Amino acid sequence: LHSSKMSELENTFRKFAMYGDTAASGNDMTGKNFSKLCKECGVMDGKAVTSTDVDIVFNKVKTKGARTITFAEFQQAMKELCGKRFKGRSPEEALQAVYGLIEGKEPGNVGTTKATKVGGVERLTDTSKYTGSHKERFDESGKGRGLEGRQDRADNSGYVGAYKGAGTYDQTH
Repeated sequence: LHSSKMSELENTFRKFAMYGDTAASGNDMTGKNFSKLCKECGVMDGKAVTSTDVDIVFNKVKTKGARTITFAEFQQAMKELCGKRFKGRSPEEALQAVYGLIEGKEPGNVGTTKATKVGGVERLTDTSKYTGSHKERFDESGKGRGLEGRQDRADNSGYVGAYKGAGTYDQTH
């Protein structure tokens, strides 16, 4: 294999190894991320190579007791999978084909949640259309004012509301 090919493959390996884990160094990959790489790069096609096959190969190449695989073990796993994925080709051709699928890929954010803007949600969150007392709770930019936006703030003077002699206690005693 060419050194540029290896660096491309290793680069993809590292990207997937670090996916979803801020503490990951990128030197070893978990089974979950290995499965994600196989699925997104098209190594796992659901017919010749299934998720079960991928899990079996992962557990076969990893060190006993370890929960991750290194780049060298990853290459070994690809050698195992390429024969299944590209039947009828020579092992070397099949391996090249699998590497061709993987190179230059990045983990996609498939299935991530996006903020909805459907139906009435947009109108509900548009503060410029608010009326009455709600209008006073937001400034021009639509940012909430917090306590300053409320008119009837709690009176913590210690007197009951509407008491006419409020504040006269100190004068009489």
